[in-house]
Amino acid sequence: MQITPLLINGQDTVPTSADPVDSSTTFQGVTPALALQAISSSAQAFTSWSKSSPSYRRQLLQKIAGLLSERADEFVQCMQQEIHAPAVWAEINVHDSINLLNETAGLISDSMMGSVPVTNGESYAMVLKEPLGVVLSMVPWNAPIILGLRGIVAPLAAGNTVILKGSELSPRTHYLLASLFRDAGFPPGVVNFILHRAEDAEDIFQTMIAHPAVRKCNFTGSTNVGRIIASKAAWALKPVLLELGGKNFALVLDDADIELAAREIIKGAFLNIQNGQICMSTDLVFAVQEIAPSITSRILSHLELITSPYEVISPASKQRLQNLVDDAKAKGASIHQADTPCLHDHQFPATVIEGLTSDMDYFSMESFGPVVGIMQVESEVEANELSQRLAYGLSASIFTASHFKALKLAGNIRSGAIHVNAMTVHDEATLPHGGQGESGWGRFGAKWGLDRTVNAPDIDTHHGENCHQDQIPHPERELFPQMRPASTSEEVHSAQHKGRYGCHLEDDSRNHDVGSWFRVSDNLAGFRCGGSAADGLYNEGDDITGTEYPEVGSRLQIGAFGTKEVDETP
Repeated sequence: MQITPLLINGQDTVPTSADPVDSSTTFQGVTPALALQAISSSAQAFTSWSKSSPSYRRQLLQKIAGLLSERADEFVQCMQQEIHAPAVWAEINVHDSINLLNETAGLISDSMMGSVPVTNGESYAMVLKEPLGVVLSMVPWNAPIILGLRGIVAPLAAGNTVILKGSELSPRTHYLLASLFRDAGFPPGVVNFILHRAEDAEDIFQTMIAHPAVRKCNFTGSTNVGRIIASKAAWALKPVLLELGGKNFALVLDDADIELAAREIIKGAFLNIQNGQICMSTDLVFAVQEIAPSITSRILSHLELITSPYEVISPASKQRLQNLVDDAKAKGASIHQADTPCLHDHQFPATVIEGLTSDMDYFSMESFGPVVGIMQVESEVEANELSQRLAYGLSASIFTASHFKALKLAGNIRSGAIHVNAMTVHDEATLPHGGQGESGWGRFGAKWGLDRTVNAPDIDTHHGENCHQDQIPHPERELFPQMRPASTSEEVHSAQHKGRYGCHLEDDSRNHDVGSWFRVSDNLAGFRCGGSAADGLYNEGDDITGTEYPEVGSRLQIGAFGTKEVDETP
């Protein structure tokens, strides 16, 4: 019997003291002691990996892309065997994963670039980008290659080490994924791989998230599990990125291309994806009443062309789908199913629910299977109101001939992604991916994903009282080359910080000699001490030396930064 091992510190790990777990593939379940061993390995590897150059990390990620391309057939076959995936879906997983690796590799240098922000002039600051530490990545079974890589590539690119927690429903595929990093030459411990039994999930996660070396986690999966992860991560004060469930809808307006809309809806619900078992699958159709009969007719015509049942992940999943369909039927909906006999308990026919209403369980509950419901609405306003009642907000589609109308509607839709005249299933390596509401928070993908895997500490260097400004480069000196240090020979004798000529120098803590320059704002140097006509308007840097002194009680306005009250005259 082949047992899928854990991978810790570069070594396959199958301890004799633990029992393997039976699933679609027999695998070794992690124990708390092994989980701590994986954390220790990752923490030790972080010391050197975090200091590796962006170019080094880029080369290794590109090498992973090459290895995945070479082993594509092995990955496709394994994914088909474990989760009953159609070959085309497994091939899409490989193709998209290679794109993700190459895109992320190309972003590494820019994503780690710091900045020099503007300060108040009393200090110089640098904002750095530094890796967090050990990142725990928990990935799902339904798209095990692309979603597995998505959870670990960005943290690795930013210099973090990763513990990949694979799914018990696709353990072999996730092990093959982790093995790529070892075979590509990643140092031991940079990528560790663990699995555990479903009943051990809460204890193992609690052990890991509480460890001080684990600085962040990301999770892709169900909303119910996401709640548990969020609560335990909050207790440990650890940030978490969540991509959870969805109830994705397509809004079909009266000016839509009906054939295009029907084709994209069917594709988003059933075809060329994981049998409806993907977070972005099209679940609901809101059709305005003028075109509802025609769009329903076209969708049902496409349904008749489906010639085989769909494989779902488990008998329990099949029963859950059947319960949703039965509830809709009992409440008055018409059920249409493809004429495809289901020969075993992993199969479910493509199903269209016509006449869906908001009181049916299917309207609000995530279905995660080959089912789509059609709901007639009076207008896009009603459709938007119904969509706002959904707890989820992951993906949506708008079908209309007017791009202006689509953009206007999109601004009112609560969703992580909105697609115009295309299906709800769409993801690219260059785009952010994530949801709102019970679909989670945070973003995977491209620079958005990389930004969430780093700290941004700022380093401030202050001038200090004894630091001569002539010795420090500063942008202000280019604006005011005449500026010289203000006198520090006299003490401040009041809270007003009076100047020699009576101005309240509220932005400075020292008196100044005639002719010296002082600062009056956070961004620019000040004006020169001296007399001036009362109530004059001056910009920073203006020489206001003159023969007339301001009157007591008048105010001098210094550019846009406020006024200075004249308190006394010589």
